[in-house]
Amino acid sequence: MEAAGVKQADLDELVPVDLVLERFFRQAKTRAERIGASYLGLWTALESSTRGGKRFRPRLVLAAYAGFGGRDPSAAAHLAAAFELLHTALIVHDDVIDRDFTRRGGPNVSGRYRDDATTAGIPVPTAEHRGMSTAIIAGDLALFHSYRLLDRSGLADDLREALLQILDDALFASAAGELIDVDFSIARDVPSVEDVVEMERLKTAVYTFEAPLQAGAVLAGADAAHLPVLAQFGRRLGIAYQAMDDLLGVFGNEQETGKSTLGDLREGKRTLPIAFAATTDAWPGIAAWIGKPDLTDGEADQVRALLLSCGAEAFTRRLAAEHAAAALRLLDRLPVEVAQELSPFVGPALDRSR
Repeated sequence: MEAAGVKQADLDELVPVDLVLERFFRQAKTRAERIGASYLGLWTALESSTRGGKRFRPRLVLAAYAGFGGRDPSAAAHLAAAFELLHTALIVHDDVIDRDFTRRGGPNVSGRYRDDATTAGIPVPTAEHRGMSTAIIAGDLALFHSYRLLDRSGLADDLREALLQILDDALFASAAGELIDVDFSIARDVPSVEDVVEMERLKTAVYTFEAPLQAGAVLAGADAAHLPVLAQFGRRLGIAYQAMDDLLGVFGNEQETGKSTLGDLREGKRTLPIAFAATTDAWPGIAAWIGKPDLTDGEADQVRALLLSCGAEAFTRRLAAEHAAAALRLLDRLPVEVAQELSPFVGPALDRSR
């Protein structure tokens, strides 16, 4: 079955990327097995975290690479796999920060090790600590090896260094965004919509959209003049994507998203609907429930009703549409072949169920 917004042709072009990741994990697990069964189990859990995603980052790398006429599929596959492994590292760590134990409808790394511990009779707090500790180790491994995948690409030193710099800039921005997100969660005042947009851009849009597009173009030998336009396109698309992600986190179908629609509300995450709602008369009624760790389904329904009635849901959806439209306009400033490769990514950013 095809993933939402992904055509069979997209899945076919990802086969070389999946082969790079499969080879990497096979070699890593062989090494881990020499150390012990426990370490092998950790690598197996980490490998499972790379499966089942939308593969946005590899697809964007390959789209930019193809649009600019790249002719080294092996190098492109290694670059795309590096971004996917970076994504794995960041979501494993993000789940620890958010105290989430599920991802894509099943236990994540933290959840798997927590469940193993509780099954063995270990008290829940200790089991959860074990799960999160193990996930930190797994995320560290994925982060380090995302760079190593580029080292194994066979590229010339100057080109590899340019790509590593893009990867480094993306990680640098993401860490800043994650820190801002953590700071927002404990701040007394709700940040402005503009501040939330910037946080989400740094945390997610840079490494998910801007950097993969630029990296694919650089690998293909694109003129440097195109890179700022690609970055702007990725930024607009990323903001649209994150706005819709914020809506799915509250209004989504859990069976389709694979993630709880209570998590963001219980954690008190400062998302775009929340930032907008804080500027309306409905906020006192909403604020009473935001950040309540044992928020019930019924209480969450009350919050959702207020977010709808105050216009927060409509505002967030409108903001996403505006940024998606701006992304489409930017394609006119790129070569036709590139625009043809990238335009199919805009629609699915708005028409999402997961």
